[in-house]
Amino acid sequence: MELCKISGSTAFQSGRLPKHSVIRMTGTEFRPQNRMFIAGMGFVGQRLGRELKNQGWDVSGTCTSINKKKKLEEERSFQIYLFDANEPDVIILDAIKNHTHMVVSIPPVPGIGDPMLHYEQILRTELVGGKLQWLGYLSSTSVYGDTGGAWVDEDYIPNPTSESGRLRLAAEEGWFNFSQSLGISTQVFRLGGIYGPGRSAVDTIVKQGVLSESQRMRGHKRFTSRVSVDDICQAIMASICTPSSSRRRVYNIVDDDPAPREEVFEYARDLVEKKWPGWIKQPSEQKESLVIANKRGLRGEKRASNARMKNELGVRLLHPSYRSGLQSIIEQMDSPFEHGKLNS
Repeated sequence: MELCKISGSTAFQSGRLPKHSVIRMTGTEFRPQNRMFIAGMGFVGQRLGRELKNQGWDVSGTCTSINKKKKLEEERSFQIYLFDANEPDVIILDAIKNHTHMVVSIPPVPGIGDPMLHYEQILRTELVGGKLQWLGYLSSTSVYGDTGGAWVDEDYIPNPTSESGRLRLAAEEGWFNFSQSLGISTQVFRLGGIYGPGRSAVDTIVKQGVLSESQRMRGHKRFTSRVSVDDICQAIMASICTPSSSRRRVYNIVDDDPAPREEVFEYARDLVEKKWPGWIKQPSEQKESLVIANKRGLRGEKRASNARMKNELGVRLLHPSYRSGLQSIIEQMDSPFEHGKLNS
């Protein structure tokens, strides 16, 4: 069996994964006949889809608006299906069974739960006898709840303190049970705070918009586990390439530096000020963040370990810290007006 190789440059340039990213992995070789279905073509889904297409994969997926569907089909050459959580299209379910791999990147909905698992019986019936052999579910480290800042790994018993965390945990178990009934290998990826070009502290600083209350609430958390979209994609691809002795496995996909948000934004401000002196006009909102945080308290403090990802998947982080991640993002920006284009 040949090594599963992934090539590119030191960051996603033109949508290609860096050559020094993963990697020495054995297992399933990327072949043109592999077909990926990405349920939820959002920030991560689009990035992953582009890289897989560069590797020769056939990629399809879902979105929720006609305009986005048109854009993804015309600009990215993806086969896109409209998905409505309240009224699933049987055509989508039928399409999934003709794919070899599937990534679920749709967040759970209050009152519904996981939108696709809401129609589990129909989906199971459609997939029986199909080609699907591997499934990945994109979850969140929010399932761990509040550990007082202690380190947690995948063996830590989840105790979510938020509704979104509880819904994520229920979805994880739902997909594990679903895939087990079909004999499909399933991986759950618990992601830290996701950032990348077009969606980062640098972009927030450049746009100089007013932070939402939830963003301000996070301003003085002692620890926030993050991960770049580049590293999420390489971890998923490494998982596909790496055989597992278990049909169900969980991985924390985070970087090495669970730093406080204020530290990250201070670094982002310095990067922006050095590249475009005088661009930043608004004063820091850190004091306001601290007042709100002290008034309401903070929940969900934890530091997630990525040791299993490194040891089992052979992933070498492209951005071990927010510093290299933000530096890479600002280097790709020709002007502060580019922030809205990088995520297209």
